[in-house]
Amino acid sequence: MSTDLASLPVTLDDVQRARALISGVVRATPMEGSRMLSEQLGGPVSLKCENLQRAGSFKIRGAYTRLHAMSPQERACGVVAASAGNHAQGVALAAQMLGVTATVFMPDGAALPKLAATRAYGAQVELGGETLGDAIVRAQQFARDTGAIFVHPFDHADVLAGQGTVGLEILEQRPDVKTVVVCTGGGGLLAGIAVAIKTVRPDVRIVGAQAAGAAAYPPSLAARHPVTLDQMATMADGIAVPRPGDLPFRIVEALVDEVVTVSEDTLSRAQLMLLERAKLVVEPAGAAAVAALMDAPEHYAAPVVAVLSGGNVDPLLLIRVLRQGMDAAGRYLALRLSIRDTPGSLAQLLTLIGSLNANVVEVEHRRTGPHLGLQDVEVDLELETRGPAHAHDVLAGLRDAGYAAARRHS
Repeated sequence: MSTDLASLPVTLDDVQRARALISGVVRATPMEGSRMLSEQLGGPVSLKCENLQRAGSFKIRGAYTRLHAMSPQERACGVVAASAGNHAQGVALAAQMLGVTATVFMPDGAALPKLAATRAYGAQVELGGETLGDAIVRAQQFARDTGAIFVHPFDHADVLAGQGTVGLEILEQRPDVKTVVVCTGGGGLLAGIAVAIKTVRPDVRIVGAQAAGAAAYPPSLAARHPVTLDQMATMADGIAVPRPGDLPFRIVEALVDEVVTVSEDTLSRAQLMLLERAKLVVEPAGAAAVAALMDAPEHYAAPVVAVLSGGNVDPLLLIRVLRQGMDAAGRYLALRLSIRDTPGSLAQLLTLIGSLNANVVEVEHRRTGPHLGLQDVEVDLELETRGPAHAHDVLAGLRDAGYAAARRHS
């Protein structure tokens, strides 16, 4: 490796010291095999389950490392953080364990379970702003006004060292690993893992996975410096970060082999697969690495480790995401058609659908509309099917029976 590792903001020694520090504080999370992904890639795929970590994500590793390194005088001033949820919980839990007062700024749209959990760990929560960037600005102003120590979610050496302990566990649990894929927002987890693994095994390929609607790393790497996105749009709030951190960017640029992007549909399919096949509850951000594998299985040399970065998901969001995942997988069919407004017409339609072996999830019908005749009723159907081929057969069967059925967005 041509990179001068000693010149990087974080070294393997830093990660190893963090490992010794947090031993007994955090879980050494399990590594679970995935038969489905292994079949798709043609070799072993393992899931590093940081969704099963204390406080529901890897964030406690960096947060505890950062707070523990503070002097008694700094701890007495309290800490302040900004987060969409996972870093908030990590800081709140670490502060509770170390007896430090914590204030956390979260965007207005922060998931209610993450908000409740942060408060349950004893932190004072302040809401405001639309994005994580807005919350960071408010938290930094609070630090200037009060003297509290700002704990950045990813742009601090101690935080990166703590996150890098995931990489040490990966090498111990899967010593023959060839590729590691990491969910990526600001880059703290990716950078920390890259230091831990590349220093010991420079042959291992490290890949970051970002949501396409919030992917700051590809343009930043192309420009050779951090670039701020003008806008973001993704369900993966945990990795919706408009600008890479300065410190993680230096490491990612030097050590990471590639950063790829994944669509919202693939994120939802990955989350659905993890729930159904692996029995793991993972938030959209935490499923980004698996989404990358599903998008291009031929692109990754096995054995592969995909890091599931977190499992703190709003149940209401989970319902919507799983439905989108079923839709993307061809197992959810939304249709619109019209029938005659006569007794028995709807029952006849539903009987036909049953004969086509589709499961009716929801039915809505309307008697008025700009394109409806006086004797017609418009019907919206949401159906569960066995997959794309079955969905095609259901649609064909309806049309063969004389129904002008058209797909619609669910």
